[in-house]
Amino acid sequence: MGRWRDGETTLRIEDGAPIPVEIAASYRARTRGLLGRDGLDGGGALLLTPASSVHTLGMRFAIDVAYLDRRLRVLAVRTMPPGRLGRPRLRARHVLEAEAGAMAAWGLRPGVSLRVDPKP
Repeated sequence: MGRWRDGETTLRIEDGAPIPVEIAASYRARTRGLLGRDGLDGGGALLLTPASSVHTLGMRFAIDVAYLDRRLRVLAVRTMPPGRLGRPRLRARHVLEAEAGAMAAWGLRPGVSLRVDPKP
């Protein structure tokens, strides 16, 4: 994907079913992230770009976090309860967030490649 912009689209885990994703590319959208929300609408995810770490300070629910390299390959997946600081990942360029348990259900694990569909 060329230039990242805030908005909604879908992502695919390898060639799997589409998952709704909200892209947070601006400073303002990345800073807000999932703060103040009670969950993600539609069982989707939030893609923070660029990002190499996240925190869950002030969040209301636990999240799964996937650290992605510049080619959208998963480097690591973690579950973070509210009130935690995540350590930065050196090769991470993007971070994918979803409600706790979602990434395991999707089969997301290190080494898996993602694809973000172009916006319609």
